Amino acid sequence: MSPLMRTILGQVIAVAFALALGSIVILLIDESPIRVFSTLMRGAFGDVTRIAGTLLQTTPILITGVAACIALRGGMFNVGVEGQLFMGGFAAALVGFALPMPPGIHMLAGLIAAICAGAAWVAIPAWFRVRFNANEVVSTILSNYVAVLFTSYFTIFLFKRPGGWSETPPIASSAYLPELFDFSRLNWGLLIGLALAVGAAWYFRNTPGGYAISMTGSAPKFAEYGGVNIRKRGFWVLIASGAVGGLAGGVETLGVHHRFMEGFAPGFGFDGLIAALLANGSPIGTIATALFFGALRSGSLLLETDTSASREIITVIQAFIILSVSAQFLVRRRGDAQGGERRWKF
Repeated sequence: MSPLMRTILGQVIAVAFALALGSIVILLIDESPIRVFSTLMRGAFGDVTRIAGTLLQTTPILITGVAACIALRGGMFNVGVEGQLFMGGFAAALVGFALPMPPGIHMLAGLIAAICAGAAWVAIPAWFRVRFNANEVVSTILSNYVAVLFTSYFTIFLFKRPGGWSETPPIASSAYLPELFDFSRLNWGLLIGLALAVGAAWYFRNTPGGYAISMTGSAPKFAEYGGVNIRKRGFWVLIASGAVGGLAGGVETLGVHHRFMEGFAPGFGFDGLIAALLANGSPIGTIATALFFGALRSGSLLLETDTSASREIITVIQAFIILSVSAQFLVRRRGDAQGGERRWKF
């Protein structure tokens, strides 16, 4: 069996194992797993409107998943995609309501601001990684809490809409991302995510820079012997990952909510990271895994009306998937360590 097929089979087994454990939990609450999973499928793909809703949930997971893939390819774990998403979303909203511009240009300015905010937010952990060899997992995950609280403070105390909830004023219509259908908020963000996934896969497969990044992640000593500055390369890999994470927040602000609100995109960054891990760091594979998690999110909206199960069962299933994928990762990493490698291979 080829390494690719072995990897795909391993991920399928991980998902099947997680669904089996989820079925046990569903049985413990006196509900039928068949009924729950069929309701999830109906809620996610039951008609055109629900399919559009699933794709809408898939979009931020896909973009954050690509952000995580970029870091993983370079041997980095950017667990701070959630914080970068929040910073990007806030920056896009600020441009959207505070800086009048012509249509089109306004939208591009908002997306660029989101990209810059995400890149700037990850620059501190990236610098500590390069300068002091600080563990990027710890520094990026801690930066999430700072980003969420930072944007909440600015939203509530400086830019709160008068008389409204904890949210900024709405952005100008000139900054809106165009919608794909008039019956759904699904927008060009989906096309941006697909283009990013395909573009990242092409870059890693067909360019010297992409090869250098992959070698930095899977065989750093080999890359260093080949003349690659692995510290500098790792820094820019994290910057690129943060920029894409910020873009995800900009897409949510400009395409879905049209404002920034406290807790406006909970969990999308972490779902994207899980999707990237489940896809084994493949941007193309992340399209499928992001759709899977988007379907879980969208389908869960129907659970509490048609079954006695809570929509939190989706969180339980995701946790089981994390455990299954993590177990594979630890086994794979131990094998890499025995072979003299520092990071896992993609």
